[in-house]
Amino acid sequence: MKFMKLGSKPDTFQTDGNNDRYVASDLASDITVTVGDIKFYLHKFPLLSKSAHLQKLIATSSNVENGDEVQISDIPGGPPAFEICAKFCYGMIVTLNAYNVISARCASEFLGMHETVEKGNLSYKIDVFLSSSIFYSWKDSIIVLQTSKPMLPLAEDLKIVSHCIESIANKACVDVSKVDWSYSYNRMKLPQENGIDPIQNGGKIHHQVPKDWWVEDLCELEVDLYKSVITNIITKAILSNEVIGEALKAYAYRKLPNLSKGMMIQIHHGDVSKHRLVLETIVWLLPAEKDSVSCRFLLKLLKSAIFLELGNMTKEELIRRIGQQLEEACVSDILIQEPDGKTTMYDVDIVQKIVKEFFMQDRYAEIESVGGDEFKEIRRMGILSDASKLMVAKLVDEYLVEIAKDPNLPLSKFVDLAELVSGISRPSHDKLYRAIDMYLKEHPGISKSERKRICKLMDCKKLSIDASMHAVQNERLPMRVVVQVLYFEQVRTAATSGTSTPDVPAKRTLKDLNNGSHGSSRSATTTTTNTAEELKALRKELASLRLSNGDKDGDHIHNKPNNAADKVVVNKMKGLLKSKRSFIKLWASKGENNSGSDSSESIGSANPEEAKSTPSRNWRHSVS
Repeated sequence: MKFMKLGSKPDTFQTDGNNDRYVASDLASDITVTVGDIKFYLHKFPLLSKSAHLQKLIATSSNVENGDEVQISDIPGGPPAFEICAKFCYGMIVTLNAYNVISARCASEFLGMHETVEKGNLSYKIDVFLSSSIFYSWKDSIIVLQTSKPMLPLAEDLKIVSHCIESIANKACVDVSKVDWSYSYNRMKLPQENGIDPIQNGGKIHHQVPKDWWVEDLCELEVDLYKSVITNIITKAILSNEVIGEALKAYAYRKLPNLSKGMMIQIHHGDVSKHRLVLETIVWLLPAEKDSVSCRFLLKLLKSAIFLELGNMTKEELIRRIGQQLEEACVSDILIQEPDGKTTMYDVDIVQKIVKEFFMQDRYAEIESVGGDEFKEIRRMGILSDASKLMVAKLVDEYLVEIAKDPNLPLSKFVDLAELVSGISRPSHDKLYRAIDMYLKEHPGISKSERKRICKLMDCKKLSIDASMHAVQNERLPMRVVVQVLYFEQVRTAATSGTSTPDVPAKRTLKDLNNGSHGSSRSATTTTTNTAEELKALRKELASLRLSNGDKDGDHIHNKPNNAADKVVVNKMKGLLKSKRSFIKLWASKGENNSGSDSSESIGSANPEEAKSTPSRNWRHSVS
């Protein structure tokens, strides 16, 4: 730390009690200066020769009987700063450093200790010390800036604050190969401090300094001063957005304890407004460029903003930024709990907004002005890659599994969120099936039509063998879904074995199977009864097969499979499906007679366009 000594005489200031200060001298004091609750018994001549302000106070003083007495209640820095100025007037030794220099400078300005009063006065000497030493020192500049807050706005008028900010910003932007000063927080020791010879190249010593060496030191600043420094650094456009983002992240973790502890802890009432200001400042300072900070960090900021009840503007900005890089998130990041008093466990609405923001990036049309009144339409490919879309779709599937466990979650919220990613082709719908099964399990009282609605989200063709076997035995699923699973599994079995496809009556498509046609209600009732019996028998047979092969847990899709046992079950299932062709035929013929409540839209595909698309379009949108 830099310091400067002024004066040459010994320090003879003494204390009489707690509130009295005097100079040990043969001469009696002839002036009393009261600063706050401290009284200084001093002498006029040394003070008046250097302070224009004290000259004016003495000239207007009317108390002559007991010596002149003046009151100074608003001097910057209070009694300690005045004592430094008084000692300088007496020529006593005074040591200035980064902790007291700004209060001494503001006090000297208040007392009018300028060059016009006497050459080499205190204000001039402090200015020289600041410009020649303090502003050249990294640590001292930060300390002076920290201690400047009580001296505002005078410290700003004297340009001390702006000089400190400029000095700090300049040093933070220096090429790391030229950083030859020590930095404080958890700094990497210099080679000579470890007793290791430094690496030399052409006689020059190179120290390994990280790009963000300055980040932790600035975390000591109050939020308004921190904002000024970071703004100055950003304006210089030298450091990368990643380094700026790292600085903001470090400051957030230092000032917002909720982020580092990973939970919303109780905050004292007096700290709420302070935390809100910090969070709003960090969001305001975030670089506009994508990926300057991680998606996980943005989601932590959003959770904290919700907890602190920040305004919609800050939350909407965070939602927009999160949506731009949602593919980086994991399901635990987007599990945003609802505040106390809400019926649901998680805030599904805000996640839905984030997913919408993700897809908003993929607009392909924009109009640009060519010149004058002419316009042309520029069409461009979507900026979202198939890989990022697939990652978000899988993320939503996993999120649906978690929120499905909430017994108070409305079906509409579940379906609306799932439909946002229904157009994204996924190689497997196992996660989506698990989410649907979980929702049906936690909400046994939903109606038949609601069961159909949620099951329409799933494509039965994209279930794995394990998921298909689980679905066949799942009594929570509508009968039509189970039949479709059986049908597609038999198609898959026939394809892998090289045999013909299931023997479905000619000119009967799967869509026909699903939609059915109007006919005799009596025939439909009989067929439905037979079908239910066949289905029940098939489920029992499959369950016995799994039990006989060592699988004691019917919820097989949620557990790690036993490969040896599953091979046996799969082979036997293929045989079962082959032997149950009459069951498939029965369901196909039932479609001509059934006009009951099960004659709804197909649940085979969550995306109608995908079901209607040509083979070439399916190939183009497939994911390898």
